[in-house]
Amino acid sequence: MSGWSDASPTEVHLFSPVQVESHIELLTALAHFHRTGAPLAVGHTVNFGRPWLPGSGCTRGLLSLPYLDGPKLEVAKPRPDAPPIRCAWLIPVFEEEVAFKKANGLEALEARFEETGFDYLDPGRASVVPCSQVRGAIKPRGA
Repeated sequence: MSGWSDASPTEVHLFSPVQVESHIELLTALAHFHRTGAPLAVGHTVNFGRPWLPGSGCTRGLLSLPYLDGPKLEVAKPRPDAPPIRCAWLIPVFEEEVAFKKANGLEALEARFEETGFDYLDPGRASVVPCSQVRGAIKPRGA
């Protein structure tokens, strides 16, 4: 996603229970946006424009620290003369989880993930945020 000349290079990875070509497309689109739109970093959210896997309610992504891989993956230094590369985990999330993060902050959403023990690999998982907690934050479709 980043070039060697970037002052703050960032890379992203995604976990999935299955290997599908749509994930390559998703990560390519994310890299394209990062390079040509706006730089992405931990805490940012993106709209996938569709579910991350068929039948999933997760149509958004959250760039998070790579908690599952530990701090060794968070910052990589491929060459002594190169800037460190920040590595982020792209977590598929619900629209209401993004609204909750915007209203309450990243740490509050990540605390919800931890409290509920959400299964990041389950495309059929329920949102960790009840819709009643974000009422008014999500615009109805067509509005």
